[in-house]
Amino acid sequence: MATSYKPSCLIVCIECSAGHFGRAIVMPNLKPPIITTAAAVAYRESILKALPPNSGFDPLMTLYLTDNTSPEEIKLARRSGLVFAVKLYPAGATTNSQDGVTDVFGKCLPVLEEMVEQSMPLLVHGEATDPNVDTFDREKVFIETILEPLVQKLPRLKVVMEHITTMDAVRFIESCSEGQVAATVTPQHLILNRNSLFQGGLQPHNYCLPVLKRETHRQAIVSAVTSGSIRYFLGTDSAPHERRRKECACGCAGIYNAPVALALYAKVFEEAGALDKLEAFTSFNGPDFYGLPRNASKIVLRQSAWRVPESYTYASGEVVPMFAGQTLEWLPSNS
Repeated sequence: MATSYKPSCLIVCIECSAGHFGRAIVMPNLKPPIITTAAAVAYRESILKALPPNSGFDPLMTLYLTDNTSPEEIKLARRSGLVFAVKLYPAGATTNSQDGVTDVFGKCLPVLEEMVEQSMPLLVHGEATDPNVDTFDREKVFIETILEPLVQKLPRLKVVMEHITTMDAVRFIESCSEGQVAATVTPQHLILNRNSLFQGGLQPHNYCLPVLKRETHRQAIVSAVTSGSIRYFLGTDSAPHERRRKECACGCAGIYNAPVALALYAKVFEEAGALDKLEAFTSFNGPDFYGLPRNASKIVLRQSAWRVPESYTYASGEVVPMFAGQTLEWLPSNS
């Protein structure tokens, strides 16, 4: 899975993630962002300290790519053995992306070339930030103007297009070399379309970036993911923003789905008649792409109805999960 942990609600969110997942690619878009290996190691230590006793959860750290990231930092990251990828956020594309990249080809090529040499994957938030581009077209335009030229220029660079949302992204992933370019998919982009933002009034807890798209795009992603292709794997992009930051005049983007992600993925695969392909999507394709061993431990999904809590509380507030208060049919269990 891929997720972000905010220091203010670290403990409750880590407990939810560690209860369902053996490891996670941890996103670096904090304030301040995780731009050095030293900062990534320190962040990892804070996560480990927040884990429940006897937890085997393994946080896989990432660096936040900036215009000023150096090739030497990539070498340090690889030597650390604790940093597994570098995340590209176009400046202004999403939460805490103000320090992101402004010019991929003009300012980041030496770093990207070093990533090829170090076999360090590039994780991409794939949205154009030109204000003249329609919000619902940002992914398509980013593919055309950045990703396609980048893959052509650096064909040996391993790339993960994170949290894809459109049939355009599916076509792009399918056009690339298998094993070099892959995509993660969130539960929200498999379950919801953009109507979910407005049904019954504005729904701030269904707002994320990339924003939810048309039903035709959702269907295309479901078909791709449930086909059994190794190009796609689980990536929750779970974002535990406090309720007060979501339910306000200018709410932040992000959906907290860690407690329900496995149940929702199971729902999607069951409805597609593809439950036999769920394990590879959740547990095999990701580590295979990263060159990591597959987890030996198991988690069981049982058909047992359960009600999602309305919220999760911590010392200074609460976080509202995806599908809060609703009943789901698949229950994850460690036993």
